[in-house]
Amino acid sequence: MYTPKHFQISDHLEAINFMQKYSFATMVTMMNGVPEATHLTFIVEQRGDKLVLISHFAKANPQAESVFNETLLVIFTEPHAYISPTNYEKEQNVPTWNYLSVHVYGKATLIDNNTQVAALLEKMIGFYEADYRKQWDTLPDDYKSKMMNGITAFEIIVTDLQGKKKLSQNRTELERENIIASLSRSIDPTEREIAAYMKKNA
Repeated sequence: MYTPKHFQISDHLEAINFMQKYSFATMVTMMNGVPEATHLTFIVEQRGDKLVLISHFAKANPQAESVFNETLLVIFTEPHAYISPTNYEKEQNVPTWNYLSVHVYGKATLIDNNTQVAALLEKMIGFYEADYRKQWDTLPDDYKSKMMNGITAFEIIVTDLQGKKKLSQNRTELERENIIASLSRSIDPTEREIAAYMKKNA
């Protein structure tokens, strides 16, 4: 990912927090020389000195055949906002876009042990909807087994992480203040979220 130095996310914990907050990400692999993408929810864990992503997708998904063969890319991205040149001090300026994104590269390992698959699903339930655990625990074992047989579970050991937060760091203080004020007044909650990120990174 092209990332000028002043836009880099250099804090490892900040990148992890971002991935955990915006954990619905896009996994990209190559299939017969063509990029293939699947949109998945992930659990992001720091295990000692290793960063690990865990997830699963439908076993019928053709990407399940290629995900274990090569380095893959997972893209975490969410809040973004159009930045109008009316916020700038000089007329000779053009529109741009503010956003945050984290790209991770790694190798996937299949999780095919039923106990481990069940543990993965319970971990995802705990992260996304802890209250559902009570219902999950009452479901018949044969039903849960059938559901687990229909998925491909895996974990990714991250080998490279690239984080970017393009939040007008290259603009003047007055211009940043103008952008924050403009986005903060927006009816779009995503634009207000970018304003909040800008305030935090001021």
